[in-house]
Amino acid sequence: MDLTSLLQMGANVIQNNSDEATTGLDSDALTGALGSLLGGGSDGGIDLSNIMSGLSENGLGSVVGSWLGNGENEAISADSVMDLLGADKVSEFASSLGLSEESATGALADMLPNVIDNATSGEGSIIDTMLNQVGGVDGAMNMLSKMFK
Repeated sequence: MDLTSLLQMGANVIQNNSDEATTGLDSDALTGALGSLLGGGSDGGIDLSNIMSGLSENGLGSVVGSWLGNGENEAISADSVMDLLGADKVSEFASSLGLSEESATGALADMLPNVIDNATSGEGSIIDTMLNQVGGVDGAMNMLSKMFK
């Protein structure tokens, strides 16, 4: 799934959550704000490495696993979203959309598990692309074994 599709999916999740402040947001404005907030990956996509390391550093390893795995995605709290993305970035996101920080963090908590799950699963996903660049699963395992010798 490409970045634009992921951001549009995230915007749709936010527009359809239970917070009345987010249901009427403009789709293009929301997609742009999400791109600014989550962007910065080396391929111009979502900066997954920063998000994943932030989750691990904040003791949310099981959350990471659920988003990357095939099972149900664990929820993330609004407070953890603030820790993960940073208060400045969340505040900028909220301000760009005319939302309170409370509405913004709630919306992001609803959206993040779905976007990360879709970004990392299936053919054409970010993980699939990364594996192809290193020679598939065998290439990745070979690279990891060299790192941990």
